Amino acid sequence: MELDPVDQILGQWQRERPDLDVSPMGIIGRMGRLAKHLERAIQKTFSDFGLTAGEFDVLAALRRSGQPYQLSPTELFNTLMVSSGTMTHRIDRLEQADLVKRTPDPSDRRGMLIRLTNEGFTLIEEAVEAHVDNEHRILSVLEAPEREALILLLRKLLVSFEE
Repeated sequence: MELDPVDQILGQWQRERPDLDVSPMGIIGRMGRLAKHLERAIQKTFSDFGLTAGEFDVLAALRRSGQPYQLSPTELFNTLMVSSGTMTHRIDRLEQADLVKRTPDPSDRRGMLIRLTNEGFTLIEEAVEAHVDNEHRILSVLEAPEREALILLLRKLLVSFEE
């Protein structure tokens, strides 16, 4: 198997501190490096649609919520795990681009709902197809059983943080 840059780092630590088990550095270091590569590869696709990753996330959350493709700002920032300030900024930008619209919440006089516009719906339909194609391309280096094993391992690790 081909070595990667993390192998060099681990080798240096092994040489300098043979008393330490630095094997976790290999896993976490690779995950960190992969996260940066993935962010760049994914953002390129979003940029093709004039979107940031955060804006895509808002449009995607609204789209996958089902008709009438609307959520409250609280539902959005809880789903996307961002602050209310970050969410407000994203909604403002998307509203200026006519991709979402704020509407009064009929069940809460003080509340607002964020709804996809027709333009937003069309854009997210195209963007999500390109995004999924890109993700298939990114993961094509892995065989199906490898992807399944990776899913199980990543899920186990993620659940340990989100419990």
